[in-house]
Amino acid sequence: MSARQRVSSPPRGPRWLLLSLLLLGAAPGPRPGSAFYLPGLAPVNFCEKDKKSDECKAEIELFVNRLDSVESVLPYEYTAFDFCQASEGKRPSENLGQVLFGERIEPSPYKEDKNIRWASRWDYILESMPHTHIQWFSIMNSLVIVLFLSGMVAMIMLRTLHKDIARYNQMDSTEDAQEEFGWKLVHGDIFRPPRKGMLLSVFLGSGTQILIMTFVTLFFACLGFLSPANRGALMTCAVVLWVLLGTPAGYVAARFYKSFGGEKWKTNVLLTSFLCPGIVFADFFIMNLILWGEGSSAAIPFGTLVAILALWFCISVPLTFIGAYFGFKKNAIEHPVRTNQIPRQIPEQSFYTKPLPGIIMGGILPFGCIFIQLFFILNSIWSHQMYYMFGFLFLVFIILVITCSEATILLCYFHLCAEDYHWQWRSFLTSGFTAVYFLIYAIHYFFSKLQITGTASTILYFGYTMIMVLIFFLFTGTIGFFACFWFVTKIYSVVKVD
Repeated sequence: MSARQRVSSPPRGPRWLLLSLLLLGAAPGPRPGSAFYLPGLAPVNFCEKDKKSDECKAEIELFVNRLDSVESVLPYEYTAFDFCQASEGKRPSENLGQVLFGERIEPSPYKEDKNIRWASRWDYILESMPHTHIQWFSIMNSLVIVLFLSGMVAMIMLRTLHKDIARYNQMDSTEDAQEEFGWKLVHGDIFRPPRKGMLLSVFLGSGTQILIMTFVTLFFACLGFLSPANRGALMTCAVVLWVLLGTPAGYVAARFYKSFGGEKWKTNVLLTSFLCPGIVFADFFIMNLILWGEGSSAAIPFGTLVAILALWFCISVPLTFIGAYFGFKKNAIEHPVRTNQIPRQIPEQSFYTKPLPGIIMGGILPFGCIFIQLFFILNSIWSHQMYYMFGFLFLVFIILVITCSEATILLCYFHLCAEDYHWQWRSFLTSGFTAVYFLIYAIHYFFSKLQITGTASTILYFGYTMIMVLIFFLFTGTIGFFACFWFVTKIYSVVKVD
């Protein structure tokens, strides 16, 4: 078996030593230094053996976490084979993220015979990652292209809408009113409740939960709280935030379901609490059964599964009910125009304004701004490479939100001009279709970049990929819906309707 050995420092490693040196000892002059600790993190001091004390360690403890192979996605414990046996010693406890990624921290037989400067501590990892210089160029190139396209979309929308609104507001006579055309004709149907409003509201609630979780997690990562040196911190933060964000999920789902005219509030809150999380957990549990059968260290222990279920049922679900209570208690969303009792007949649509072509085209531009980052993220997950550029990832996240919004608004405007007022599901699916391109790229990545063999590894790859695709679908679809909802509310509130 071709395996890759990973050596890691303990969770409270010296990653903040540089900060302490800068604040305490690097400033010239006789003035005493002052320092502060980031929440939950403390620096560790190291010194020569002859100066060893309770406050200063003389040896850097090295730990091992797992064995990986380029031919399998199944990680194993470092002690699973009869070579490189770890020394006896105290075993550090893993955080939730490390357990979910299959890391089992053990003492190692290795001793630290190297004099490495702090600034060079990551060199051995960075040098092992191919084409890192191309990564920077590709990211910047992608950002420039996306920003240019986003600016073009915004310019087109502002100029076209400005002319339309000015023309409609100048129509005072009955004769002029009879010559109305385009998006103003559907003002009496634009806020008509969509079909399957229950399911759409549930998706919006779960998507809001994922959107806020992603934003906060990446924001903390940019600040350095979720450093790559702190293994598992990113996943732990994401899971905890998802659990605590049940309230906005329930509130958004209830708020829109009520605006859609729904009355089955119990069904709505139950589906918000269990539908999407249940699909993810069912997929995750099946994958875990395969890992158990293969004896992999990535198999989640029974106690951890119980803890995850407890977080879901005892914290997330009650918080979702609380959010739904306030969402249903609040008055329904007031729309700027009234809805006619009789639905307007939609004229025959051209090929480009039909639902499916528009949805397929809508996901191209958002995917174009993430596929480069997606390559390196997949490398970090499946090729066991270190991902460390959270600043660029956060910037790509912001651009993705903007691009999804603008692309959906643009297509929504074209459909309204074609007198098609079914925008709710279309806006969600147009932006959410980016997840389909995600899936296609993941399939391409599997066959062209990976050397995975074996049925179990293949099933695990696509099983976990489907979880990521579902999460990304809800995330991008919610962005598109909110953008389109703001757009139609805005334009129909500034025109004069008789």
